[in-house]
Amino acid sequence: MKIQPLKWLSLIGIAISMISCGIDMPEEKKTSYETMTIEKQDITVPIRFSAKLKGQSDVVISPQVSGQLMQICVSEGQQVKKGTILFIIDSRNAQLELEAAQANLQAAEASANSAKLEYESNKNLFEKNIVSRYMLDNSENAYKQAQAAVSQANAAVSRAKVNLGFCTITSPVEGIIGEIPVSEGIQISPGTQLTIVSGNTKMEAVFSVPESVLEEAVAEGYEGKVGDALKVFPDVTFMMKNGTEYSHKGRITSATGVVNAATGTIACKATFPNPDGQLYSGIQGSIILPYNNENVIVIPQYAVVRLQDKALVYKVKDDNTATAVTVTIEDTGNGKDFIVTSGLNVGDKIVTVGANNVQDGEQVLFPEASKNE
Repeated sequence: MKIQPLKWLSLIGIAISMISCGIDMPEEKKTSYETMTIEKQDITVPIRFSAKLKGQSDVVISPQVSGQLMQICVSEGQQVKKGTILFIIDSRNAQLELEAAQANLQAAEASANSAKLEYESNKNLFEKNIVSRYMLDNSENAYKQAQAAVSQANAAVSRAKVNLGFCTITSPVEGIIGEIPVSEGIQISPGTQLTIVSGNTKMEAVFSVPESVLEEAVAEGYEGKVGDALKVFPDVTFMMKNGTEYSHKGRITSATGVVNAATGTIACKATFPNPDGQLYSGIQGSIILPYNNENVIVIPQYAVVRLQDKALVYKVKDDNTATAVTVTIEDTGNGKDFIVTSGLNVGDKIVTVGANNVQDGEQVLFPEASKNE
């Protein structure tokens, strides 16, 4: 739309009247960018290791005797105490064996009593020179054989009692019942796996730690011993795959002490208390180890500008203009900061908030303007 000449004259007149009335036109104000001066500090960085949980005392339950599985007394996923009855095997044969063994014991004891009487009688007669030494020795040997038979019969009774006890299978640990791949009525033998009881009062997270991390954790005077190095590790956290953090902290309790030549790592275990039974064998997640970095340069992530494969920060020169500097950074894992390993020195001043909007050579600080504000 074209503006008519009369309207142009009106606009010019309004502008002249504003100037004549002393009304100032608005001026553009330049503001400084936020900056920070580089200094070194300590920061704790969470290091993550892939881990898998298992019960500290996972026990495979198998029968000690053969027989028909009469009853399954628990269900999969059930929490059980130590001594809880899990399975019952047909005990009739074992009961008969026990009764037979007890009968044999009674017979052996009767024979031993008779042999004892015979020996004592011959001993008295020998003292009166009525029987010969040969008869005395024979009766003594018969008595000793009878005593040995009693011992064997006693052992058979004990063995039969043990076998009878094996027909009732109880849990050796407190824990949770795993998969039960058998059913009632089948014939089982000592090679049959009935289930696994995962002793879950304490859980172990199995993971691998790089050799370099373990070496740096060894304090002075520990002489590189793995067992002593574990003492200086802080408490660790277990993170579920869905990002949920387990509420109880754990401790690294063991390390193999042998470096895997292929991976350069050492296999470790961290033990976690599991009072509420929240953790289960087979759960995968991450071990988070807090690692203390001392005397390093730390800058906020928003101060870093990504340009393809480079990381840039804008350093403020003496004339208050910005110049792009390439830096090498490491992620701290806290979502807020980077550790700078090269490109900056203590005392350098860099742009923080608004770094993405800065152009190389642009003036970023306006001290006089700041004072006026």
